[in-house]
Amino acid sequence: MLDIRRIRENPDELRNGLKRRFQETAPVDALLACDQERRSLVTRVEELKSRRNTISRDVGKKRKAGEDTAALQDEVRAMGDTIAAMDQEIRALDERQRTLLLAIPNIPCATIPTGPDAGANRVVREVGTPPVFSFAPLDHVALGERLGIFDLPRATRMTGSGFPLLLGAGARLQRALIQFMLDLHTTRHGYTEMLPPFVVNTDAMLGTGTLPKMADDMYHCERDDLWLIPTAEVPVTNYFREEIIDRPLPIALTAYTPCFRREAGSAGKETRGILRVHQFDKVEMVRFVDPATSYDELELLVSHAEDVLKALGLHYRVLELCSGDISFAAAKCYDIELWAPGQKGWLEVSSCSNFEDFQARRANIRYRDADGKPRFVHTLNGSGVALPRLMIALLEQGQQADGSVRLPPAIVPYLQGVDHLAPV
Repeated sequence: MLDIRRIRENPDELRNGLKRRFQETAPVDALLACDQERRSLVTRVEELKSRRNTISRDVGKKRKAGEDTAALQDEVRAMGDTIAAMDQEIRALDERQRTLLLAIPNIPCATIPTGPDAGANRVVREVGTPPVFSFAPLDHVALGERLGIFDLPRATRMTGSGFPLLLGAGARLQRALIQFMLDLHTTRHGYTEMLPPFVVNTDAMLGTGTLPKMADDMYHCERDDLWLIPTAEVPVTNYFREEIIDRPLPIALTAYTPCFRREAGSAGKETRGILRVHQFDKVEMVRFVDPATSYDELELLVSHAEDVLKALGLHYRVLELCSGDISFAAAKCYDIELWAPGQKGWLEVSSCSNFEDFQARRANIRYRDADGKPRFVHTLNGSGVALPRLMIALLEQGQQADGSVRLPPAIVPYLQGVDHLAPV
């Protein structure tokens, strides 16, 4: 959520931000009109309350003097009724202003490229070289069938499409990758591991900016008003909700969770195999940082996600997203994409974002500055990294001519020495 004072004092900053996102600027005018009406009404109420207090004092004086105060008392009662009605109007305007603010996205960072969609994203760097094969590389679906590590038909029968089932060595490999990433982030990068709930309440979803915009993409348990988490970002960021943080910044937390997304409106996109699914595993990194250092912290966060891919020896690239492609809550975002030779394309495996104080305002997360004054922290998060696209790239980049898949040495210890997957 943006600061209403910031918008009030410089509305063109928000208008320009919305234009860079290629969105209409009408919400700015609606918000300013609501804000002006509310502030005008508050001024009138305060004036009435002041006048009522003055008259009430006069009533007391006149009573002591034995004078008739009936008319003044009637006036005080009438003013009280008017004030009560106006207070109710103010509450309604407060709610309308909050609703309008919740629907307005973050202002894009001035340094990111301006463009309407992914076509304007900028390649920051490409790391490693794509594997060269002496044979036609298979995609992960064909590889998975040969290796016996997926059973998608049975998963569809028990739940529906988009809910994958990993079997045998596939399940073991995924577990090993999760453990490897958690160990890397906790031992080398200084994160504290967390195992949060996999469902959250509506306030938590509002806090990260997931609601109200993404409601149609989420799984909602209406009876309990709980939401299956779309990412560990939601519960981990809300760890400090409604608090003033009482420890030094930065604070770095990491968590593994399953993630659930309906992805409404995704019909027609790639749904074969495990590329686009409704349930997937992910290791997440969240950082709570001093505003003065948040963009340096973003670069550090990206490097932590890259370290996973470097350790696994995978070919990848880093993109700086343009203004029209960043998420609703982000001010700046980098995507990390893995090369998938069987798909003949790049697959996003991590998004690393700086939200500045956008999420902190929504979730009321603050820290104390050098003068002891409470201020909103800056929050960052990034996938560190997401499965199953990591699995896809690992299988497709590591495939061999005999149908086996060579596994990265970094995860062999997590598999008790198994260094390849063989066809069944």
